[in-house]
Order: sequence, then structure tokens, then C-alpha cells
Amino acid sequence: MGSFTTLTSKGQMTVPKEVREMLGLQTGMRLYVSVKDGKMVVQPKNQKLSDLAGFLGKPPGGKSLPIEDIDEAIMDAVTEDDERIKRDWRKSEP
Repeated sequence: MGSFTTLTSKGQMTVPKEVREMLGLQTGMRLYVSVKDGKMVVQPKNQKLSDLAGFLGKPPGGKSLPIEDIDEAIMDAVTEDDERIKRDWRKSEP
């Protein structure tokens, strides 16, 4: 299903009513616009990250962690990855 729309001089366009209804778009909703294979792709941002909390169910070990512990684990992983990248880069220098 598709519809035509017109791009204004300000770079704006109207999403046709049929498309808005199919995607459940509402006034003020944020949209993500990207280019893929030479085509414009528009995706509604209809979920907050916090909306996904718990969607996987209980943790396998039955233990949940506070957000501070999760943040710390992420920072540790990023730091380790950064150090590895720097180490590999140094090795590849002539």
C-alpha cells in the first residue's frame, strides 16, 4: 500500500491519512528517517526503552540487578573493547 505526497519548499511532507492509520501515527509522534538502498525509510518511534523492561521475562538465574550494576557492566565492556581496539591498532602500525 502506498500513496503520493508532495515535498514542500521547507522540506516538509504530509503523511497520507491511510498510511498514518495503518501505522497508528499520531500528532507529535517522533519518526526516524533513514536511507536504505537509495530509498527513504520512515519508522515511527513508538516505544521508549523503558517500555521494553521485563519483556524477556525473569532472568535465567532468577536474580535481577540494579541499573547501577548494569551501567557498570556496560562501561567495563566498553573500556575493555576500547583497550583491545587500541592494542590492535598499535600492532598494525608499521
